[in-house]
Amino acid sequence: MQSIRPVQSLQTKQAIAQPSVLSTRQLFLFAFAIAATVANLYYVQPLLPEIKNSFVLSGLESSLLGSFTQLGYAAALLFISPLGDIFPRKNVVRVLSCTLVVGSLLVGFSEYNFALLLGLFCIGVSANITQQIIPLAASLSIPSDRGRVVGTLMTGLTAGILISRAISGFIAQHYEWRAVFIFAAVIAACTGLLLNARLPLNQPAAKLAYPALLRSMLTLFKQHKLLRVASITGALWFAAFNALWVTVAIHVMDEPLSFSVQQAGLLGFIGLSGIVGAKVSGRLVTKLGASRLISIAIGLTIAGFAVLMLFGANIWGLVLGIILIDIGVFAAQVPNQVSVFSIDPAAQSRINAVYMLMYYTGASLGAAGAMYLVNHIDWQAVIYFAIGLSALAFTHHRIQAKNY
Repeated sequence: MQSIRPVQSLQTKQAIAQPSVLSTRQLFLFAFAIAATVANLYYVQPLLPEIKNSFVLSGLESSLLGSFTQLGYAAALLFISPLGDIFPRKNVVRVLSCTLVVGSLLVGFSEYNFALLLGLFCIGVSANITQQIIPLAASLSIPSDRGRVVGTLMTGLTAGILISRAISGFIAQHYEWRAVFIFAAVIAACTGLLLNARLPLNQPAAKLAYPALLRSMLTLFKQHKLLRVASITGALWFAAFNALWVTVAIHVMDEPLSFSVQQAGLLGFIGLSGIVGAKVSGRLVTKLGASRLISIAIGLTIAGFAVLMLFGANIWGLVLGIILIDIGVFAAQVPNQVSVFSIDPAAQSRINAVYMLMYYTGASLGAAGAMYLVNHIDWQAVIYFAIGLSALAFTHHRIQAKNY
């Protein structure tokens, strides 16, 4: 039977043992590319009411509309992310960049439900570019600097997630929702060309056939308890986070707030507070320790949802709640991911794929559950749902904290 352990050359072992330090220019490029790419997962969220009005969607299609990009992203985490351990990540990024352009154009010009949903799914798959860049940056950084590096990358990711909604709302308000995806295709093409010119051509650490590569992910999940604990905790808090953001536009465009689509998109600027959480967390992870920092961050998230539960019908309560939630979620993500990257440098793409697969599967389920609740009950039920998920994340983390 073929071993799942990667066969490494002496040069690869030395590269793993003594990683080089990322330059500031490289780190900025990685953070920018992550922001520009991950934004594609979230352009759709402020547009859901407009898109639903443009198509005749079944109840199931309507409930899944907000999570189709997340489902595509989860599929890519399982089937594409591991390729970074056996192929140069630059080559993988080339293919994904082309797919992202095609998927965005398909949504922008779609006239049928199937084309719309297929395009959204392709966008989710292509956004796996972020999960090729993050392990590459981690492999190029020294362990003592990894918290800062991951914190900077998470700052880019946070900015991409949150600014995307404001950009999406602004374009849709002045043109129409389809123009958002035409814009996305142009940005994806430009970013892809930049990465093709500047991304380092790494040497893969593993020599495995594709089926064995996929099987090894399950083995890694079984082998490393820290990976299991971090993945489950992250999936729970990100499900809560996505439950909020996939439904908040519906909430604020309804009575009593009655926002326009542009105003709903501007909520993304409030969520930029998550950048503070990511940057501060990256600096504190070494001082406070990952476990303590995660507990504090999830506590902030729960407090934010409590504010929304009590005062979410008022603009000031909505703003305060979103600020606390975004700071908490992204402050928790940095130490959680730094811990995961420390497990096995030779299998970083697969370990990161397992972690992020759980993370975004949680996001998809959170989005689907929230859309069901907001369509069949009300937005307050979504907040109760999110509080329950956040409380489960906190409880699970505290029980398993000794594994960090």
